[in-house]
Amino acid sequence: MLDITFAKPALPEKGALALLLGEGESLTGLGAAADTATGGAIARALAAASFKGKKNETVTILAPGAGLSRVVVVGLGKREEADGRATEEAGGTAAAALSAEPAGVLDVGPAAPARAAEAALGAVLRAWRFDKYRTTEKPEDKPKLARLTVAHADATKARAAWTPLKGVADGVFLARELVSEPPNVLTPAEMAERCRALAKLGIEVEVLGPKEMKKLGFGALLGVAQGSANEPRMVVMQWHGAGGAAAKGKRAAKAARPLAFIGKGVTFDTGGISLKPAAGMEDMKWDMAGAGTVVGLMAALAGRKAKVDAVGLVGLVENMPSGTAQRPGDVVKSYSGQTVEVLNTDAEGRLVLADVLWYCQERFDPAFMIDLATLTGAIVISLGHENAGLFSNDDDLAQKLIAAGQATGEGVWRMPLGEAYDKMLKSDIADMKNIGGRPGGAVTAAQFLQRFVNGKPWAHLDIAGTAWSSKDKPCVPKGATAFGVRLLDRLVAEHHEKG
Repeated sequence: MLDITFAKPALPEKGALALLLGEGESLTGLGAAADTATGGAIARALAAASFKGKKNETVTILAPGAGLSRVVVVGLGKREEADGRATEEAGGTAAAALSAEPAGVLDVGPAAPARAAEAALGAVLRAWRFDKYRTTEKPEDKPKLARLTVAHADATKARAAWTPLKGVADGVFLARELVSEPPNVLTPAEMAERCRALAKLGIEVEVLGPKEMKKLGFGALLGVAQGSANEPRMVVMQWHGAGGAAAKGKRAAKAARPLAFIGKGVTFDTGGISLKPAAGMEDMKWDMAGAGTVVGLMAALAGRKAKVDAVGLVGLVENMPSGTAQRPGDVVKSYSGQTVEVLNTDAEGRLVLADVLWYCQERFDPAFMIDLATLTGAIVISLGHENAGLFSNDDDLAQKLIAAGQATGEGVWRMPLGEAYDKMLKSDIADMKNIGGRPGGAVTAAQFLQRFVNGKPWAHLDIAGTAWSSKDKPCVPKGATAFGVRLLDRLVAEHHEKG
């Protein structure tokens, strides 16, 4: 992680300086001091570039004098309208512009201490990089930014506001790392072991293997896994932050009902016997992004000591074609007792989630369940890469998720559910089939999941279009996004923490 410190504004003797400037604002404070020290070079550069201070507008001045190697000015938009999200994005844009410098100072201008912490969050999120497997990269091609000092008049309060945000950033980075790992490394067993490491944060971790799941009757999940040499796992993670304890038996006490988050963890998806085309199949290493988000979220809640009881469950499998693989036409019996005719083995994520959802509501009786999954290509056709698909049986939960998405930049768009869609899942020989045809594919997938919710307040986030980014964004470098960690952390912080 980018090393962040907070200090009172002071012009550095050498190095780089970044300034956040609101629309229509003149250089003041540290910016004015730097302009004076450089003989007006900054003001002249801004005038020559017709800089207006619009959101994420950027001007870079190289070697302006006074020992400064670089000055970056980033537009904040209208300061009175600049919320946390805008400030984070400006901080991320500044970090990207400073990437060639080993260290820098970021001045947020006349802003509340919390805004300084948010700018720091944006900077660390943008500066993250997965380079575990790079061995021959030239030094000049590597980003150099390692330290960033955030300047604020009340550095103590800004530092205090940063502490919980750092916990959230750590959770985001864990999720991004898991999603970025290659599938020959991150098998179901390996991912389960990485979940065990959360115990150091105070999270209770339980790992179920194939024997335990077979005994429970996880026929849907195990059917997906049966074609792979890599055995499946299910991981249950419990965070007891509200002073109570999530249930360990079949039912939780009503007063201690936890929040539940469930993730699809297909560590590699070939499609099984219904084999995917070769082109683009390498992307299927991140078919476990829903599970990665749940793991990252649990780390974030524990890292910032969230005052809430929460459980995270992830079903981890690999979907492979082989002589033992599930066939189109097979019928499996799920943990709920309902039978499923598997017409397409590439519609496997819903089978994994079916068993985990039923197990979660039966064991924990949570206040609500939210599942995340890279579930359908159809949601990408519907919403592109800008929003995740939101399906829910609870209007209040849906509205809170939409608001949290707007605040964090992890947008969700509510999609329909209904009886007509549900009828498309009718099977001739079993309780249901696992696909409903091409029309409304994302909707029928959600309808399938709803059959395993058992009336519990529930939301499904189809993150197939948002789990991976093909381009750099202000707070998200190209690659794994960890979509959902900040969204769900915001939901918890605003509506469900005690005290």
